Amino acid sequence: MRQNRAGVMSKAETLIKALPWLERFHGRTVVIKYGGHAMTDEALRHSFAEDIVFLRYAGLKPVIVHGGGPQINAALDRNGIESSFTAGLRVTTPEAMEVVRMVLTGQVQRDVVGLINRHGPFALGMSGEDANLLTAERKHAVVDGEPVDIGQVGEIVEVQVGAVRAMLDDGRVPVVSSVARGDDGEVYNVNADTAAAAIAVALDAAKLVVLTDVEGLYANWPDSDDVIDRLTTDELAELLPGLSAGMVPKMEACLTAVRGGVPQAHVLDGRVSHALLLEIFTDEGIGTMVLPSPAGAQRTKEGDA
Repeated sequence: MRQNRAGVMSKAETLIKALPWLERFHGRTVVIKYGGHAMTDEALRHSFAEDIVFLRYAGLKPVIVHGGGPQINAALDRNGIESSFTAGLRVTTPEAMEVVRMVLTGQVQRDVVGLINRHGPFALGMSGEDANLLTAERKHAVVDGEPVDIGQVGEIVEVQVGAVRAMLDDGRVPVVSSVARGDDGEVYNVNADTAAAAIAVALDAAKLVVLTDVEGLYANWPDSDDVIDRLTTDELAELLPGLSAGMVPKMEACLTAVRGGVPQAHVLDGRVSHALLLEIFTDEGIGTMVLPSPAGAQRTKEGDA
């Protein structure tokens, strides 16, 4: 009996510890970039959906922005379309773009929406094309200092979040695919990290969370696996040129979001079950947090704590 009571008390203590964070984020928008292992592992897919529903019931307004690299690669292979990359960016031919669009909005998005809606009528899917949410221009890769055409890959130039706000006001959870329209009538594949940052800024979000397949930003990779708990935008900008190719778009997204007015951005290990809840509702948190640099002063990480 005493053991049972101890277990119950421990649950109560956990809930009470979440109270300051519930007060802080109640009614606020949190943008989550969903991808990587969290999207392909069956158990993690279910725990992610549970986290989103928990956030919604706790009074937060989650917005999910997703890519789907592995699913796109598999679909291109099935259709006999070769995947090629230039300067880390997918070369997107018109044939490849048809597959990208189909996979992101017709497969990956439907999976995410379906998993969330097992718990209630919350999630609604939309593409960056819908209601002109994301407008993009053709992006060129730079190789040896020269621009190279990589097809229908876009750079976001405008964000209109009216439709997303309407969904949030109606208590829904928007699930956004990283496809954008162009004023030229083209459809563009845009980086999901970049799209999440742009949407977070436009929504005046309280937080941007980027799920990755690593523990966070490493202080001195590959010589050390120590994770940087927190750093300022100025410190991050100094580190960016030396980061691995896979981390650059994620950390650039955090930098863009915080410099655009989002109070904090996080890179989390999506391989950890319920990583979202651990970050948002605990003192310790996990991963790496990016905070604004103090105006007119250079301060240490300790000074920003």
